[in-house]
Amino acid sequence: MRDFRAPRWLPGGHLQTIWPALYGKRVRGPRPIYQRERWATPDGDFVDVDYRFSRQREAPWLVLFHGLEGSSHSHYAEAFADVAQALGWNYAVPHFRGCSGELNLAPRAYHSGDHEEIGWMLGRLRLRAGQPLHAVGVSLGGNALLRWAEEAGESAAATVHAVAAVCSPVDLAAGGHAIGRGFNRQVYTRLFLRSMKPKALAKWAQHPGLFDRERLLAARDLYEFDNLFTAPLHGFRNTDDYWARASAKPHLARIRVPALVLNARNDPFVPASSLPGVQEVGHFVTLWQPPHGGHVGFPAGRFPTHVRAMPEAVLDWLRRPG
Repeated sequence: MRDFRAPRWLPGGHLQTIWPALYGKRVRGPRPIYQRERWATPDGDFVDVDYRFSRQREAPWLVLFHGLEGSSHSHYAEAFADVAQALGWNYAVPHFRGCSGELNLAPRAYHSGDHEEIGWMLGRLRLRAGQPLHAVGVSLGGNALLRWAEEAGESAAATVHAVAAVCSPVDLAAGGHAIGRGFNRQVYTRLFLRSMKPKALAKWAQHPGLFDRERLLAARDLYEFDNLFTAPLHGFRNTDDYWARASAKPHLARIRVPALVLNARNDPFVPASSLPGVQEVGHFVTLWQPPHGGHVGFPAGRFPTHVRAMPEAVLDWLRRPG
């Protein structure tokens, strides 16, 4: 995966992002069917967790934290489910609040630096598993997972064997500005806001006056949305404060469990110039920065291609990190 190259007929980061999400083959057999649990949160809210259980006693556990507006049915989540099942592992996808198909209750949602929520979820799953977990975070979920590992320090090893962040914008300002320009703004920003705005408006209906409704309706990029919704609802002064404090990149050297940070250098959301170098991370962190892959794409094989190459490589690393 360090030297991953996409098929020649899928050149460039945009095609390598869009095609796998829409058309890539996710599984070898039927798409996964999950068992769902609802957990009550300490603040009177709820989160939903989807599982696929192994038939093997004492099987390892893989936990996946999805990306912005993702779920257990995202293309990458189903591909990880398929690979985990082939290995005989238990698999769990905790949904961030409001992402499981039902609006959450509290006057909050989720964000890229939500390390306290990550820690609470991992803690509950660790108790259930009876053994340390293997954890993967994709995009937003990966940055939040790394922030948890950074904050947990030495204590993280009691909860996880290893962690992996896939296509995560570990420099949120660089990623936020990149997605707000040109083609990215016209395609990806519009796509995200198409689901994020209705959720925010439903949240306003739950909690009238929570934010400036009219200004949010007028927001045209994620910077404006975060300034009006994400930042104030989660204790940040504004977007700049949120992006600075929530970014994992400045703290990677604090991680004390094996951690893989995988980013394609042609990711439209994450500029290659913003990726960490080996001098910015500690010896617990492994950097994979292949030239191809797009944003959580990594299409492989012959037409129509599949998206299992990345989950297979990540699971292989998690089994024997290094």
